[in-house]
Amino acid sequence: MPEPAVGPVVLDAADLNRALTRISHEIIESARGADDLIILGIPTRGAVLAHRLAERISAAEGLAVPSGSIDITMYRDDLNMRPARALGHTVIPSRGVDGKTVVLVDDVLFSGRTVRAALDAINDIGRPRAVRLAVIVDRGHRELPIRADHVGKNLPTHRGESVRVRLSEIDGQDEIVLLRDAEKQS
Repeated sequence: MPEPAVGPVVLDAADLNRALTRISHEIIESARGADDLIILGIPTRGAVLAHRLAERISAAEGLAVPSGSIDITMYRDDLNMRPARALGHTVIPSRGVDGKTVVLVDDVLFSGRTVRAALDAINDIGRPRAVRLAVIVDRGHRELPIRADHVGKNLPTHRGESVRVRLSEIDGQDEIVLLRDAEKQS
């Protein structure tokens, strides 16, 4: 059973569904079709969102759009500041990334450091023609010059706040909640 929301719900299941549908159409439009698209999510929730986006794009375009995930653990710049964590799973579609348009998917864009790590990881796998970034929530506070190409919701936050994304595949329900300092500890 998922824990109850402790802050305001900024996107409910219907809102999230609409945002994903809009983003999928934006991706198709910017790529001028889906022929050379590969959708890669940053685990954990980014991988789920990547799969959902790939399904929507496939349905809209009538062709299978491959999706996968890219583990960024060893590319993070804060490895020495965080407790050790297990390596995640990287799944690259059999077509590879060379010459393709890769859409990198994450749940929340904050400092930009996770995306920088993902770009490094992609670079070690191959040389895509282009990399686009899709996120469900852009909360600001960038520390690196990174901007999302496709955003579900721009949500200006204070540094003391955080955004919790819940997805039915992992958490039993779809919603995005804004947590304030006191709420994060409950």
